[in-house]
Amino acid sequence: MTTMSWPDHLLTLEEFEQLPEDNSRRYELQEGVLHVTPKAASLHQRVVGALVGCLNQQLPAEWEAVPDVEVVLAATWPPLVRVPDVVLAATARIDENPNRLYAQDVLLAVEVVSPGSSQTDRVVKRHEYARAGIPCYWVVDLDDPVALAENRLHEAVYKTYFDDGGVFRTGDPLELRVDLDALVRRPRHPDS
Repeated sequence: MTTMSWPDHLLTLEEFEQLPEDNSRRYELQEGVLHVTPKAASLHQRVVGALVGCLNQQLPAEWEAVPDVEVVLAATWPPLVRVPDVVLAATARIDENPNRLYAQDVLLAVEVVSPGSSQTDRVVKRHEYARAGIPCYWVVDLDDPVALAENRLHEAVYKTYFDDGGVFRTGDPLELRVDLDALVRRPRHPDS
């Protein structure tokens, strides 16, 4: 097990990149401050996996949804790196296998609200993703009923175009349909 001393200063992007790999937690960098949060619980992970699968079934080959990818929102001082639950990016960019993406690579960022992340997902990240120029931002709330807030960039700020449950349909950034209730249920095997 590698022991790491806790940073006593604001980190640069280069210092953040040098942190040891640790898949037991999520590391983000907010204006040079290292934020460490626990990995999400099982239901959260099921929803992320189901959403990635749902989106990839509908996307044209040149676009791909992937989970848990570091996204550099600001590389200049002080740096800002977030890890959205799901991002939609060009398949060609994903094929390059970068360690992280940059905001200009991301067409859509999605956060699934966890206990303790509501304020960050609904307010802080909404502002950060808009400032970085990510065209679309979705927030999925797992409270019953499951709901989705669709935000689209309009004159450098997000406007909410949908905030409800049921079946979500959009034409922006692409034609997509998501049955929100189905995200939380394990799909039944056809032979069951």
